[in-house]
Amino acid sequence: MSRPLVPGLIAECEADEGFLGVVISRQLRELTWMSPHTVDVEATEIVACDREHMVTALEELAADCHLLFTHDDERARGKAEGVRYHSHYLVPVIGLGNTEVWLLADRGVWAGLAGSDLSLLPARPRDVERIADPSGILAATVPRRGKPIRDYFEYIGRNIDLAVLAQVPAYANWVAETRNALKGLGYL
Repeated sequence: MSRPLVPGLIAECEADEGFLGVVISRQLRELTWMSPHTVDVEATEIVACDREHMVTALEELAADCHLLFTHDDERARGKAEGVRYHSHYLVPVIGLGNTEVWLLADRGVWAGLAGSDLSLLPARPRDVERIADPSGILAATVPRRGKPIRDYFEYIGRNIDLAVLAQVPAYANWVAETRNALKGLGYL
């Protein structure tokens, strides 16, 4: 018998929806692959909102999801508190921090897109965290085919090498916190 795992994401921008929604589901599948249970990781449920409506969005997702992901400004400043629980549902809420640079971590995925300019991407995945203007680097990297940048987010999410992405310290921390939450929920 399989056990469902429904992740939820509070999205703040288009990159969250197209990129993170896919990466979260992929990473959860990888984490639960060795579970003693058969885990059916479902598509990430996404609610787009601003900071003012965060609690409402968390409540909405907590009713249907087992694990919630959101950006956390404190985490972005290096003050992560790890996994928190939201409301009476006791759904783990895991902060993602600044994820925009994650799109730039895997040179190989960009090399697979004809016309991409790799010249501004760092040589080592971990160095993406030093990029001061990830939006500018992303705009300079995408192929010039008349498509908006957002059209590449889902492709990158589906094709980015998770092992390369794990070399980014913030991503590795997020994976560790997610693994701990999955253990707490009895998935691992």
